[in-house]
Amino acid sequence: MAEVVKMPKMSDTMTEGVLAKWHKKVGDQVKSGDVLAEVETDKATMDFESFQDGTLLYIGVEEGAAVPVDAVIAVLGKEGEDYKAALEAEGGSAAADKKEEKPAEDKKEESKPAGESKPKVDLSSIPAAVIRMPLLSDTMTEGVINKWNFKVGDKVKSDDSLADVETDKATMEVVGYEEGTLLYIGVKEGEAAKVNDIIAIVGKEGTDIQPLLDGGADTGSSSTGGSSEEKSAETATASATATKEQAATSDDDSRVKASPLARKIAKDKGINLNEVKGSADGGRIVKKDIEGFTPSTKEVQEAATKEAAAPVKTEKAISLPTYTGEERFTEKPVTQMRKAIGRRLSESLFTAPHFFVTMSIDMDAAMAARVKMNDIAPVKISFNDLVLKACAVALKQHPVINSAWLGDKIRFNEHVHIGVAVAVDEGLLVPVIKFADGKSLSHLSVEVKEFAKKAKDKKLQPNEMEGSTFTISNLGMFGVDEFTAIINTPNSCILAVSGIQAVPVVKNGAVVPGNVMKVTLSSDHRTVDGASAAAFLQTLKALLEEPVRLLI
Repeated sequence: MAEVVKMPKMSDTMTEGVLAKWHKKVGDQVKSGDVLAEVETDKATMDFESFQDGTLLYIGVEEGAAVPVDAVIAVLGKEGEDYKAALEAEGGSAAADKKEEKPAEDKKEESKPAGESKPKVDLSSIPAAVIRMPLLSDTMTEGVINKWNFKVGDKVKSDDSLADVETDKATMEVVGYEEGTLLYIGVKEGEAAKVNDIIAIVGKEGTDIQPLLDGGADTGSSSTGGSSEEKSAETATASATATKEQAATSDDDSRVKASPLARKIAKDKGINLNEVKGSADGGRIVKKDIEGFTPSTKEVQEAATKEAAAPVKTEKAISLPTYTGEERFTEKPVTQMRKAIGRRLSESLFTAPHFFVTMSIDMDAAMAARVKMNDIAPVKISFNDLVLKACAVALKQHPVINSAWLGDKIRFNEHVHIGVAVAVDEGLLVPVIKFADGKSLSHLSVEVKEFAKKAKDKKLQPNEMEGSTFTISNLGMFGVDEFTAIINTPNSCILAVSGIQAVPVVKNGAVVPGNVMKVTLSSDHRTVDGASAAAFLQTLKALLEEPVRLLI
């Protein structure tokens, strides 16, 4: 009897899977344990093995298509068996009618009325495979092609790295899993493509790939730019013919008819005779005309301007050198990592009600203990390792700090997975030290150093940055006195660790030199209260001021 094969749930967060590649085709014999297909989940690309024996009768999902968990993707049974009953039992009869592979003799295309619709092409007969943008992390929605390692026309092998793709977490290699000639590159270097978009096609040299481009893209026909309308260069020509300035009144008033006395008085008062209307015969200007003349608004403004422009007499002029600067800037596109940092931290800060509690810790005993530890330890123990171990121990005693807000419930994690913020050139990565409470200081030191190196080399995998229950951000190596950090949701808290400062402290009633480190706990008030945060810091303080407690 025919049996349906469903999309399995391959991770705890998986809701759908993408059929990256089929390893069997319709009519092939399948044994239990054979790899049917490669499925791309939200974590990684994994092999999907068959649990039944039989013949592959039906494939319901094309390569590159996404399918929800538990959806029917294939049918196995005896050769020649009718598989429609099995599909109908799963409610998939409609899909079967659409995707049923008919025998060759029944494939007669009916001539349709005159129209421009293209005839359907059997994509499976084309000797080429579509390479799509893979889902390389659980939060990835698009990827930027950082670099193509091959160009169109190059021969590629199934294990060759086709390109370097920049995600919101790191820059990772994309393997095509196909052998042949690189026929098409759909995304240029530096451009972004959404998950599952076509980025390349690999196949037999000379293959016509247009049907794959027409029918293989989920987003429809690729954009060809269209005809862009050029804007007319004759914009606002009316403004070019601006109104002409009115002719200014001539300053030369020597040809104006005026008596010598009127001319002298006008000169003393700075009056332009062209503005004065004469009252004597023939329009001649006399004394009374000058004395009764009222300057126009224009003349008053001009006089004020001249007065303001007059040089001010100073006792001693100061000569300053002339410096001419140039305003310059550089703009760069926002990387996937910076987009993710901006999105996630904005959501955290504006959604989770933060509050901050700071405490000073005497590090004299921790510094002395570290020196003794490094005398016998196989690896060098850092202050960050001591803080990490102390946090792991304290979290077991204060489970509310190790909790997570899930909307309608609060999850109290019994395991301790501590994220350690690592600065890289492009931004910030947070690898996770899992089950930190059960690991020794030497173990923690080695693991932190390995993760830091991977982060710098862009080799961190998505599963190495997931599942944290608490986070530590340490800026002590930069000599920072104090700072606050934004919670890495869904964690309830993050600890900001500052540098160790040599300051005077009071011990036994006397002021003595001391070494003090300030730590600030950022907490989500939806899950943690002030008293709980303070109690956690008290425990952390006691552990670091008496490091022997870490061994108990």
